[in-house]
Amino acid sequence: MGSQKGGVKWHASGDQKAVDHERHSVCLAEGGQRGNVRVAYIAPYQGPDLLATRPMLRNLGLAANVKMELVSELLNSAGSEVEIVSQGEVVDRHWKFFPGFGEPNPMCSMVPAFYASALPIKVINVPWSAFRTLRLFQRRHKVSPFDVVLLYNLKLPQVICGLYAIRRGLPVVLEYEDDALVDLAGRSEGGLIEALYVRLAKKLLNSTAACVGVSPYLLTQVPASVPKVLLRGVVGKDIIKIGTESTIGRKNWIVFSGTFSVAKGLVPLVKAWDLINLPDWELHIAGHGQKADLLRELAQHNKSIVFHGLLSREENVQLLRAAAIGINPHDLSETPGNVFAFKIIEYLAAGTHVITTPMGVLEPELEAGITYMPDNSPETIAATIRQVVTVGEYKRTAAAAARQMYGPEAVAESLSALLNQAITGTV
Repeated sequence: MGSQKGGVKWHASGDQKAVDHERHSVCLAEGGQRGNVRVAYIAPYQGPDLLATRPMLRNLGLAANVKMELVSELLNSAGSEVEIVSQGEVVDRHWKFFPGFGEPNPMCSMVPAFYASALPIKVINVPWSAFRTLRLFQRRHKVSPFDVVLLYNLKLPQVICGLYAIRRGLPVVLEYEDDALVDLAGRSEGGLIEALYVRLAKKLLNSTAACVGVSPYLLTQVPASVPKVLLRGVVGKDIIKIGTESTIGRKNWIVFSGTFSVAKGLVPLVKAWDLINLPDWELHIAGHGQKADLLRELAQHNKSIVFHGLLSREENVQLLRAAAIGINPHDLSETPGNVFAFKIIEYLAAGTHVITTPMGVLEPELEAGITYMPDNSPETIAATIRQVVTVGEYKRTAAAAARQMYGPEAVAESLSALLNQAITGTV
């Protein structure tokens, strides 16, 4: 019997587990310069073919997909061999079986993505998704053993796969984006199943070899001895190429880009625009989600609201480059810092001023380009936008700080070092 970082014990039974453990311990020897480290990125990634073949409207994750792609590409460029294992979960109920498959149009030829099958029938859906993802992970590990497992958040498939990996002696690194223990209202869901999930999630939090978190608060949920990296976002090379702090040449556009889910505050944003008298300004909304039809209906009479639909990464960067302000009217959390919007870093790095509801304390260098609003009621959003525009506060930007902190070189270096620590067991 051995022990993993964080005090969790695992039982080794059989020669293969011993071989696995030894391989993981030495794979980054010689100063961490060894290439082709095999990374299993177990994440709810939604590639283009998955979006085309499965109904994903209710659990669409546009910003999450971009961040997963950027992390995968950066790790790959730093010498790791990343393979995405996704549950490809369908949240809406359907009497239909969706077979698993490999993404035929991966983000790049070096980062393949594989999806578990889905059976979105009530009661069956959640356990099916979790255990079919586990089975897929096991198959991919058998084809070519992984050195380390990177989990994107703690949905049940990630928790099940993570605990299995720990039992096999594989180091697990958690990329922690949203609080697994409570919701935005600060409550944990009741019921036996939810209680079991929280128990398993806590076990995994106490068992990780390393943690990447979007806020200091989330990083406190893993043991103090665990290596950690604060990573609020990832700035892609495409934004670096055009990002600038200058507001010269930008249009009088306020942009929202992301998923149209309930918590994003898009309904009050559209309602707020009707309260503002800024004839030379336009509100541009890019993305998709379950609120798309409602938003278009609310905005149908207002010609200064422009919908762009789903954009490619390149198109989205060009939209941000043209805008003066990026807005994030997210629902307030009772626990500041238990969620963080990736788009805030993306907006800042692209050179826009940012209007947002508070999502925890940020570095002063980043807050120099941000205006906070205390809530996301239509009246508050309207008053904040009017103030930022009429006083000229939108000219305050923080592109240089965002690019320096979360640019590709800095992120690749910190993530690679963290994986090295996880694999070798160093602190």
